[in-house]
Amino acid sequence: MNKRWLKETLKAFENCGYTFGDTVKSVGQRFGISQKQILKLDSNENFFIPKENLQKILFEVVREIDPRIYPQEEEQELRERISAYVKSPRECIALGNGSDEIMERITRTFLREGDQAITVQPTFSMYKHAVKLQRAELIEVPLREDFSLDTEAILSKTTRRTKILFLCSPNNPTGNQFALEDIKNLLENFPGIIVIDEAYAEFARSSVASLCEDFDNLIVLRTFSKAFGLAGLRLGYCISNERVTTILARNVGLPYPVNLIALKSGVKILENMELVEDAIQRLIKERTRLIEELNKVTGVKAFDSKANFVMFTTEKSMEKVYQALLRRGIIVKKLGEILKLKNCFRTTVGLPEMGDRLIDVLKAINAG
Repeated sequence: MNKRWLKETLKAFENCGYTFGDTVKSVGQRFGISQKQILKLDSNENFFIPKENLQKILFEVVREIDPRIYPQEEEQELRERISAYVKSPRECIALGNGSDEIMERITRTFLREGDQAITVQPTFSMYKHAVKLQRAELIEVPLREDFSLDTEAILSKTTRRTKILFLCSPNNPTGNQFALEDIKNLLENFPGIIVIDEAYAEFARSSVASLCEDFDNLIVLRTFSKAFGLAGLRLGYCISNERVTTILARNVGLPYPVNLIALKSGVKILENMELVEDAIQRLIKERTRLIEELNKVTGVKAFDSKANFVMFTTEKSMEKVYQALLRRGIIVKKLGEILKLKNCFRTTVGLPEMGDRLIDVLKAINAG
C-alpha cells in the first residue's frame, strides 16, 4: 500500500465534520451535577412539544410496523402528507435522513473537484463540511453589520467554477430571516443552484418554498428536527422542481435512506398539527420574553430572532462566562467573534423556567 497516499487522503478530511460541544454526561461528571439538573441549550432543540406526546406517537408506530420489512408505501405516504402541509406537489419533494444528508446529496450531484460553492459568514458549519467532502472550494461572504445579505458581494464572487449558493434563512446563528427581495435577486442572477436551508422556517412564519414554482435553480431544505421535535429521528426533506427531486431521491441517494420508524412518525406528527402549532406559538411568545429579559441583564446584549434560538453577547470574556455557566449546569453554544461582535453565544429558546434559570445565572455571573 502507498502509505503516503493513505496519509495524505486521511489528512484532507481531518478538519471536516461537525464540532460537538460539551454533553450533559460530561458536564455532570466534571462538576458533580446530576444530569437531570443540567440544561442543554446548545443545539436548538424543541422542548415545547411534551416528550410524553412524542413517546405516544412512537409507541403507536412501533405497534404498527414490521421491522423485518423494508419501507414500502410509507415514503410515498409521508411525501403526500408533506405536500399538503407545504402546498407543493408530492413529486417536488424528496426525503432524507435529516436535511444534512440531503445537503450532502446536493453537493455530490452538483459539485466536482475544483468547483466552487458560496455561502455567507457566519452561518451553519455543515455547508463547509459538505463542500469539502467533494474536494471543492467554499467562498464565505460576510453578512452586513445588520446581518442582512450583501447580494452584490455574493454575485461578485461568482466565477465559471461557481455551482452552489448555500443560505440559511432564518440564519444560524444570527437568527434573522433574509429579505425576500434579496433572495429573488439572487435567484435571478446567480449562475448556479441556490439552496435555502429553512430548518427554522416554522418559527418565522414565512417560507420561500412557493418560489420553486418559478425558479428551477432553487432547492429548499426543511426538517422535522426543530418545530416538530423529532431531532433524534433524523428526518428531513427538500422541495424543488420535479426533475431535481427525482434525481436526488432516485439516482443520488442510497436505497431506503430513511428508516421505517422515522417515516411513520413523520406521518403521525403531521396528523397532530394542533400539537405542533401550539408548541410554535408558545415558543414564539417565550422567545420575545427571553430576548427582553436578556437585554435587561447588565453586560448582556441579545439580538432579535426568527428562529428557536437567540444570539447574545457578553461584556465579560466568552470563556469565563461559558465556564461559569457550565459550573451551574447550563450548556449554551460558544460562537466567539461574529463579524465585529465579541464574546458571542447562542442559546436555545427553552421553556420559561429554563429561560429564567439562564437569566438568573447570567445576572450572578455579571454581578461577580
